[in-house]
Amino acid sequence: MNNRIRLLVAPLTAVLLLLSLSLAPAAAAGPYCGIWWGSLPKVQSGSVTVAPITNVRAGQHTCYDRLVVDVSGPVQAYNVRYVAAVTGISGEPVPLRGGARLQINVWAPTYDVVTGTAVYLPANPAEAVSVAGFRTFRQVRYVDSFEAVSTFGLGVRARLPFRVFVLSGPGAGSRLVIDVAHQW
Repeated sequence: MNNRIRLLVAPLTAVLLLLSLSLAPAAAAGPYCGIWWGSLPKVQSGSVTVAPITNVRAGQHTCYDRLVVDVSGPVQAYNVRYVAAVTGISGEPVPLRGGARLQINVWAPTYDVVTGTAVYLPANPAEAVSVAGFRTFRQVRYVDSFEAVSTFGLGVRARLPFRVFVLSGPGAGSRLVIDVAHQW
């Protein structure tokens, strides 16, 4: 009798174990790389700075692509948001590669406000920064700078989570950083 019970209990235990595993709630998938940024506008209100933009550059990271706007003084204000079409002072849409577009407005000029001399002027404004081979970025375009507000367009693969923040330095300068995740 003991052998018969053992022969019945072993398969029954295995079936119950499999059944309990299949009914257990699935573990909630965590965010990609711990990113919880979202895709809503990122805005910092403040005044215009007379410190000009000196450079724009991009880099690739494991979980996101990064755009950095170097300013020779503090970044006081910015507005970064997904838009149907990036526009500059003319109001005309600016073409960008990619499935989604971020409009980046920085309250800092690209010129010396006293002399009017350009401080930042890329050789090719349509390709302000080379992002060939980037996972998320498709194009960085310098649009214009009017009344000390500078506009850039960032073409990205799709509408993805992004974050924006300001870093101090080097020296009296600062950096506006825009990170766009590779996926949700």
